[in-house]
Amino acid sequence: MQQKKIYAHELGIDLSSQQETEYFKWFLASLLFGKPIQQEVAKRAYLEFVEEGLTTPDAILHAGWDKLVEVLDRGHYVRYDFSTATKLLDVSKALKEKYGSLTNLLKQSQSIDELSSRLQEFKGVGPKTAEIFLRDMIPIFQSTMHKNE
Repeated sequence: MQQKKIYAHELGIDLSSQQETEYFKWFLASLLFGKPIQQEVAKRAYLEFVEEGLTTPDAILHAGWDKLVEVLDRGHYVRYDFSTATKLLDVSKALKEKYGSLTNLLKQSQSIDELSSRLQEFKGVGPKTAEIFLRDMIPIFQSTMHKNE
């Protein structure tokens, strides 16, 4: 059964604002939706993160593993709660250390392919997660590319 694709705007994320917080929310959602899990469950888990204010790398790192597992469990994201909590911490830390922000990651990427491979350098981010994230980010990425020329 083919799942219908989820889009940022359906989660109340406004990527066109070109705000780092919105980019990260969509990245977080992409990480959750990238697992073989029901979309309703991933969506519920994402909304729990928003409810808790865990929508920045700093907030996620500050919350810590136990808190992330608790939030994932509240969203019924139980099958992958431990591995996902670990992944969110790893990715948040790596993003901060390597790029500082998703905005910087976008600026440092010369093409969609490069952006995709940079995303997949994060431990736990595979082609599926990158594809979900890029689906909504490509128009934004292309509009920011032209500004830099």
